Amino acid sequence: MIETTDLEQFDRDGYIVVRGLLDVAADLQPMIDEYEQLLDRLAEQWAAEGRLTSTHRGLPFCERLLQIVPEAHPAYDLHFDISLPQADITDETPMHHGPAVFDLLRSPRLLDAVERFVGPEIYSNPVQHTRIKLPESRLPAESWTGLTAQIAWHQDLGVVTDDADDTDMLTVWFPITRATVENGCLAVMPGSHREELALHCRSRNPLTLNQVCIPDNLATDEHVVLPMDPGDVLFMHRKTKHCGLPNRSDEIRWSFDLRYQPIGQPTGRRWFPGFVARSRAHPETELTSAEDWAALWRKARHELAHSDDVAFNRWKQGDPRCA
Repeated sequence: MIETTDLEQFDRDGYIVVRGLLDVAADLQPMIDEYEQLLDRLAEQWAAEGRLTSTHRGLPFCERLLQIVPEAHPAYDLHFDISLPQADITDETPMHHGPAVFDLLRSPRLLDAVERFVGPEIYSNPVQHTRIKLPESRLPAESWTGLTAQIAWHQDLGVVTDDADDTDMLTVWFPITRATVENGCLAVMPGSHREELALHCRSRNPLTLNQVCIPDNLATDEHVVLPMDPGDVLFMHRKTKHCGLPNRSDEIRWSFDLRYQPIGQPTGRRWFPGFVARSRAHPETELTSAEDWAALWRKARHELAHSDDVAFNRWKQGDPRCA
C-alpha cells in the first residue's frame, strides 16, 4: 500500500522503498519456476556442447547458475533478460518473454502502487531488465556485462532518447533474492532528481566498460545504500542518480528493474514494444496475452536485425566533454 507519506518522501527524495509490497509466493515464485525451466534447457544445451560436465539438475536456480557459469563460461545474461541489447541484434539474439514474467509485469499489487504515481492509465515502458549478478570473483570475463556486474552512477532519463524528456517515467526496482551491501544492492543520491540531467559518457573503467554513465567527477553527492528483501519494491524518479554496487559476496543477487508511465507518452526506446498494462477508461485496450507480448518482441528483434544501426542513446561517441 502506498501512503500519502510515501508520495511526500518520493517528491522530496526522488525515491521510496515500500517493504513487502509484492507477495513472494503469488508474484515472484511463478517467475522463479519459469526461470528454473529455462535454465534446465540451457544447461542441457551447454552440456551437449561439451561445456559442462554436469547439468547440476536438482539445485535451486541461483545455486545451480553459480555452479554452471564458472565452468561453461557462457554469455548468459541475454538468455534471461526481458529486453534486447543495444547493438549486434540478430534474429537469434536470446531474450526471454515468458507468461510468468508477463504476469509479474501486470501484477495487480504492483499496478495498484504504480497508479498512485502515474495515474490510472498505465503503460509498461519497454526499458526493462532482469539482472542476475554473480559474485565478481566468480564471474568469467565472457559473462561480465551491465546485466551481470556492477552498474555505474546514472539517471534513467540519461539512458533513453530525448523524446522522453517530459515523460512521467517511473522506475520500479525489486529484488528476487536478498539485496545487501555485500552482494550489490542499489545506492541512490537523495534529492538528485531536482537537478538537471547530468552529462553521461561511455565508461572507460574496465569494471563498467562501455556503460552510459555519469563521469566520476559529477557523481560526488552523498548517497544512501538500499538493502532490500524479496517483496520490497523501490520506486524511483527518472532523474534520481543511482548505481548498483559490486557483488563482493559469495551469493547471487537477482533483481528486476521495470519502467511504467502514463499511456500516450514517448517511451524513449521507440524501437522496443511497450503495452497498455492498465486502463481504467478503456480496459479493452489492455494487453492480456503473454504470447502476444512475446510476439511483439520477436517482431522488434527481426526488424532491428535487418535495419541500420539505431542510436538508442542521446550521448554521442567522441563528445569532447567526455574526454
